[in-house]
Amino acid sequence: MVKSFAQALDLKNDPDLIREYTMYHKQVWPEVKHALKDVGIEKMKIFLVGTRLFMYYETHDEFDPSHFKLYTSLTPKASEWDNLMKKFQEKIREASETDWWAPMDLVFDLNWE
Repeated sequence: MVKSFAQALDLKNDPDLIREYTMYHKQVWPEVKHALKDVGIEKMKIFLVGTRLFMYYETHDEFDPSHFKLYTSLTPKASEWDNLMKKFQEKIREASETDWWAPMDLVFDLNWE
């Protein structure tokens, strides 16, 4: 069985920063990809419209969403990446004080019976 998660975050409303952010994501550092997989993320996609980012990821059944943050402790490059990305990002209004990416609730699944 696979668990799936969705989260939202905004980019700063600056076309140059948004362009730079998307360029970085065309060549994500290998250490970052390995660290994400090492914490249990099997698939991940990030979508952008305007300044709103939507991240979708799939994990194994035992995955706890709090494990996501652990990827930055696995390698200095993952921590460096995370700090670099914060230059481009800002929390959405709905994010809790402890969340950077705000978790989203599932409201529809085509496979629901």
